[in-house]
Amino acid sequence: MAMTNPQAQTARMCGRFTQYPTWAQVHEAMSIIGPRRNLRARYNIAPTTTVEAVRQGEEGREIVPMRWGLVPVWWKKPLKSVPATFNARAETVAEKPMFRDAFKKRRCIIPASGFYEWTGEKGDKQPHLFTAADDAPVLAIAGLWDRWRDPEGEEMLSCTMVVTEPSDWMEPYHDRMPVILDGKQIDAWLDGSAGTEILKPAEESALKEFPVSKRVNKVGNDDDPSLIEKDAA
Repeated sequence: MAMTNPQAQTARMCGRFTQYPTWAQVHEAMSIIGPRRNLRARYNIAPTTTVEAVRQGEEGREIVPMRWGLVPVWWKKPLKSVPATFNARAETVAEKPMFRDAFKKRRCIIPASGFYEWTGEKGDKQPHLFTAADDAPVLAIAGLWDRWRDPEGEEMLSCTMVVTEPSDWMEPYHDRMPVILDGKQIDAWLDGSAGTEILKPAEESALKEFPVSKRVNKVGNDDDPSLIEKDAA
């Protein structure tokens, strides 16, 4: 299938993140069921690439590979025509045509290790990595998923992150941030009993930040763990 250009999208909202927890760590955080498998460690994920997402299956929660950038089930145009749908705004997620059906019926959680934002001037941007303040291996980012079939009948699963206004602490870095759910909210989000009222910025004490390598500014190097070293060159 054709892919859109991730480099053209990463300047908007939350456009890059890391995902390197083990299956056991995701299981402990979200009680996923098997089959147990090795999860690929990713350190610089850009939109339209494949990520892991947790959804409610018929027999329990399961972790499933999905395209990061939601394609609604009703989409009739080519995949390359899909707009930037890797983020969904908390304020409008229940109403926007791209997301409202998934909000009602198909929610997920993206088990991230951290996410990036940038400071500085164009051409000399400094990436900053945001991770759990207590070093927990999983940030439970609220998401939505959908199932789409291309004209040849091939099925594709896709997902989006829900983003909200920033906390006061986050605002110097960006005017949006991912919705990070705590353990008590995970059940209510996945079973649909919670609405937009829980899509709020995380407590300022929940995250920590540090500058990392400017090599993060390029896509295509997401297998490199040295990217997330503090103050890496």
